[in-house]
Amino acid sequence: MDGPPRLARVTQPLVCVFDYGFGNVRSAMRALEHVGARVELTRDRAIAESAAGLVVPGVGAFEAVMRGLVEARGDQIIGRRLAGSRPVLGICVGMQVMFERGVEHGIESRGLSQWPGTVELLQTDVVPNMGWAHVEAPAGTRLVVRVTNKETGAYYDADSSGVALIDEYADGAQSWHILGPVLLGVGEGNLPRGMWLVDGAYKLHWSADRVKTVTGAVLSKTDVCAQID
Repeated sequence: MDGPPRLARVTQPLVCVFDYGFGNVRSAMRALEHVGARVELTRDRAIAESAAGLVVPGVGAFEAVMRGLVEARGDQIIGRRLAGSRPVLGICVGMQVMFERGVEHGIESRGLSQWPGTVELLQTDVVPNMGWAHVEAPAGTRLVVRVTNKETGAYYDADSSGVALIDEYADGAQSWHILGPVLLGVGEGNLPRGMWLVDGAYKLHWSADRVKTVTGAVLSKTDVCAQID
């Protein structure tokens, strides 16, 4: 029978983020949703085994993550999926537990034994920095602004490495199109009075009477004065 071609129905694949008490699950869910997946946070065995993909996040010590997985029967779910060649993505410690064993803080723990080998401390003079580190800004830098409480001596080093494209108007107003963190002093505007470190891709409008209005995709706002009060 002639006629226009029939369009196939496109459905979003279901990806299960395994909920066993460990991991930055919200960030994982947002990332999956951003690329078009239908995401469910669950520890339900039937859903976790039947989903198109299973994500196993993990934050913390190897032994604690393994204990949480076993209590939620995650070891069985992961084993059944991988035995059937079904996708499993481990993130951070969620990936490390795929090995046979892990040694952390002097504690040796069994892993899921999906891969051979032991996860242990690197024996080297230099290792990747996976945590916070103290940073000293060089004198004269324009990338970091130190804000100091003159009464107490407390200070906050504000990362002000953002960039801006500035539109100037005949009445003296300005519009700053900003990408990245910028330190803003606010007298009047839609932020409370004070010093603010604002990060994101956003617009700062200065009216002719110097009222500041921040709009757009603001990722974070840090009240610098509160940090040094």
